[in-house]
Amino acid sequence: MPANKLLSVIVSAAGLVALGRAQVLSPAEIRDPELKVLEQKDFASLKKIGVAVTSHQFPYPFYLSRVLDITEKQEQEVDHRAIHFDTYNHQTVVEVTGNYFASYADTLNTPQRAQRTLDTVIEPILEAAVPAMADEPKFRAFAFEIAQHVRRQMLGVTVEVAENVEYFFPHSAVAAFLEAKTPAAREAVLLQGALFVNSVPAGGWERQCEAWLPAPKPKKEPKQVTLAAANTNSVPEPDPPVVAGLTPAPAARVAPATQATPATPAAPAAPAVPAPKTSATGPGDAALASLVHDLDKEAHFVPYAPPGMIPFRGGSYLQLSMKTTLQESDGGSQYRMAALAFDEHISHLIRGVLAHLPDRNSLDGVDFSTTVRPAGTASTALSVEYLFPMTALACYEKYDCTGQQLINQGFVLINGERIGLELQSAEAAAVAAAPRD
Repeated sequence: MPANKLLSVIVSAAGLVALGRAQVLSPAEIRDPELKVLEQKDFASLKKIGVAVTSHQFPYPFYLSRVLDITEKQEQEVDHRAIHFDTYNHQTVVEVTGNYFASYADTLNTPQRAQRTLDTVIEPILEAAVPAMADEPKFRAFAFEIAQHVRRQMLGVTVEVAENVEYFFPHSAVAAFLEAKTPAAREAVLLQGALFVNSVPAGGWERQCEAWLPAPKPKKEPKQVTLAAANTNSVPEPDPPVVAGLTPAPAARVAPATQATPATPAAPAAPAVPAPKTSATGPGDAALASLVHDLDKEAHFVPYAPPGMIPFRGGSYLQLSMKTTLQESDGGSQYRMAALAFDEHISHLIRGVLAHLPDRNSLDGVDFSTTVRPAGTASTALSVEYLFPMTALACYEKYDCTGQQLINQGFVLINGERIGLELQSAEAAAVAAAPRD
């Protein structure tokens, strides 16, 4: 094989690995101890799913994403680490979330639209996910939440609205999916799962969906209290057990569907803004609104990912999502870009952010989460998080610590993986490697 072709293959393979790594949530961000152990144990397997998704050619653009119902342009700037373990109604699942930029005509009914997304998006992901997770018995199902688009006529004008479909497929049953030889056999396996549309059970799937809804507590009838019973200690009745299995409903036939068209930019309507993350502690809404208003020009906050509290290493961190645009000549390695992003952007925000947080007792730290891209390039943005504990930020605020000392006391994540970042060496290495006249 020629050297240049071999180099191209190596670069392509390395790019796919990097893409897969960027699609999986970091174990450090998972608060539940049991789920964190699973995420650490199966991190390599989850990355295989990410590689398969990013390398698959879907009919229309599909992005793994932690933010749903946004435009394709906005998708370039959000966090794509969307594969992780989660819990639904006390049942552990491997969750995958994403945005599918196909636009279905409303002449297709709800089951038909869901079936089309199932065929074109969910099935290819399952084909990669089932073998990747075959050796992990400690989860109940694969869970998918996919945002898609529907075209409708309103007062003579065609508008697009978002529609979210959620699928749950039992781990114990979906392995048979790969062995199914006919469409009918595949459909029978898939229908052992559950389907929600906009959080409502889809028609024909009501019985399956019961296993994933919170179990209602039974109404307690008034009891006749006798004198003897009043003298004994009452014991509370236990909650009803979680549904153990899924009961498939008869398969509903789907009429032939017309082809979807690419989703058009949602220019007439503003993008859906996710609700701020909530926590029992943290700055109030007024403080956060003031912070965003006063610092937005310098910080470049992402409007559809508002500040909110996140769990990190057992503490509560304030996450600030923003964009960092470097000089066009400031490309290079991910370490150099992360170092420049800190020196030229993040470090200038720290004291301003702290000035808007007079009551810091409820905070364990701040997560400066940014997407980094050199100006004038179409390259994929680098997702970098700088997570600093409040003690280290206070030291930096008082000029008692350097930027490097602050980084040494905190955590730097690139595409969800922790790195060691030496500011001077990261920039000096790139300068030394630059071509000379």
